[in-house]
Amino acid sequence: MAAEPNKLKNANVLFVLGGPGSGKGTQCEKITATYGLTHLSTGDLLRAAATAGATERDKMLRAAMERGELVPLEVVLDLLRSAMLAAPPGSPGFLVDGYPRELDQAVRFEADLAPCRSVLFFNLDEAAMKLRLLKRGETSGRVDDNEATIVKRFQTFQKLTRPVVEHYEKQGKVVKIDASGSVDEVFQLLQKSLQKLGFKPVKNLK
Repeated sequence: MAAEPNKLKNANVLFVLGGPGSGKGTQCEKITATYGLTHLSTGDLLRAAATAGATERDKMLRAAMERGELVPLEVVLDLLRSAMLAAPPGSPGFLVDGYPRELDQAVRFEADLAPCRSVLFFNLDEAAMKLRLLKRGETSGRVDDNEATIVKRFQTFQKLTRPVVEHYEKQGKVVKIDASGSVDEVFQLLQKSLQKLGFKPVKNLK
């Protein structure tokens, strides 16, 4: 077991942060396809474990999510650790999407798993994010893409996640991406930032 922490401490970890509707998920898919980074969505990992129901932990997760309760931090860290250790050996780094949502989570991740090399922060004003979410809600079927829930999600982001961004800004680790353009325009900005960080495309998008 002693070898596992050493392996993760050498990992290139990029936190992907931004308000709801800022386009993080879409851009993570494009980054993965072009640069070969491993995309870790905490939401996807939690849903997969809850659906599997193979262990007592999985059953606990399912029950907690059905009740709308927060999942214990230790469980999220355990899922992230397992996913990182299971990544392909040639992966140049990790895009951690949907985490950390608050400062305590960032501190624990760096203490228990690996240091954060940089933060990709998708910067977009709330009015634009709201329009995107309401438009998505017309076809997504997501229960959280409605006006009342959107307002609560913005409040949660400002209260809990904004301090995470400020924490890493003080360390000079935040790369702000103007997320107001089209998908391709935003990706062009991302490519410039990733190349400055030393990442190289593994193949060109068609």
